[in-house]
Amino acid sequence: MVLETEVAIVGAGAAGLSLAHRLSRPVPGTRTPSVVLVDAPPGPMRPPRRTWCFWEAGAGRFDAALTTAWRHLRVRPPSGAAVEGDIAPLRYKMIRSDDFEHLVAHDLTASRAVRRLEATVGAVEDVRGGAHVHLRDADGRPGVLRARWVFDSRPPGSLPAARTTLLQHFHGWFVRTARPVFDPRTAELMDFRTPQPAEGLSFGYLLPVSRREALVEYTEFSPRPLSAGDYGTAVRQYAEEVLRLGELQVLSTETGVIPMTDAPMPRRVGASVFRIGAAGGATRPSTGYTFAGIQRQTGAVAAALRRGRRPVPPPAHSARSRAMDAVLLRALDSGRADGPALFSHLFARVPMRDLLLFLDGRTRLHEDLAVGLRTPVGPMLRSALELPRLPRRPFDQDP
Repeated sequence: MVLETEVAIVGAGAAGLSLAHRLSRPVPGTRTPSVVLVDAPPGPMRPPRRTWCFWEAGAGRFDAALTTAWRHLRVRPPSGAAVEGDIAPLRYKMIRSDDFEHLVAHDLTASRAVRRLEATVGAVEDVRGGAHVHLRDADGRPGVLRARWVFDSRPPGSLPAARTTLLQHFHGWFVRTARPVFDPRTAELMDFRTPQPAEGLSFGYLLPVSRREALVEYTEFSPRPLSAGDYGTAVRQYAEEVLRLGELQVLSTETGVIPMTDAPMPRRVGASVFRIGAAGGATRPSTGYTFAGIQRQTGAVAAALRRGRRPVPPPAHSARSRAMDAVLLRALDSGRADGPALFSHLFARVPMRDLLLFLDGRTRLHEDLAVGLRTPVGPMLRSALELPRLPRRPFDQDP
């Protein structure tokens, strides 16, 4: 089997589907390249079900697939009063991967430009004038997909060497409670009333969909993930002892691990081969949020392809943002900064809307400095001065 296309997209997760969606319809005044989206067969190679959250003002490209959205957010310190804020005109939006995939699949079905192919991808090989994607179809037969450009969204086999790497790992329950206990108007971003681990920090995350349904999640920033049993214990403790939800039914679960690293993530891995999504640096190192970075990156790639330009994915986050993230990660990993106190203080001192714009890299230098001055300056300055002397090492999550 030999196929040919202008653009090959490997992987049908958030990044692959987003790029395919942007290339699926003609845009007046530009050309529409032919696209093949290669999706892994059902099984362990497919991305697990996930929930993605992001914030934006007004209507968005994927609003039809949203579960819900909030304009009011809350952060709870380990003790004392909660910090609350209205983020208008922004909305904090929640989209589940199943709904996102359904929306994109519906639009791709009507597209003449995009073809979907179910196959397992092996090597991606640079050749003169393009690249070859070596694959096997659902029946195990080998084949080659010849493309001018290849965008690989699969997770990398290993992380690049870094000065600091933490993992954001989480386990969540979508629950239905016996009584109406949630406030569907308010999302809780960080609830630090959870027991804190020996290394790193933990918090609860609560996204209410209605008075009786919500995503209840336990999250850690730490060097290593937990066992399945420990995650279940942590979520149950948060639901029962902290939130006091009472009788509840677990409708579904989700688990994930997101690297938070100052490692440079290569976006170009060949003359015609690029990485997009988390593999291409779309994840914000200090927060783990990825969906908004994916949209910036894939939007730029699609625009370049339509105009016949070299479609190198741009950095999803500015150099200044990545430098500040590197300092924060080092301060947390070294133990110089108390994570719950740092984040609680930051949300208490900076209006939530402004802080979300900062976390999305949409603030100017003086605004970034104003946020930085509301962190523990001593530990952050010491971490910043230390970074240039630290070697970059491969990440090893074994104890």
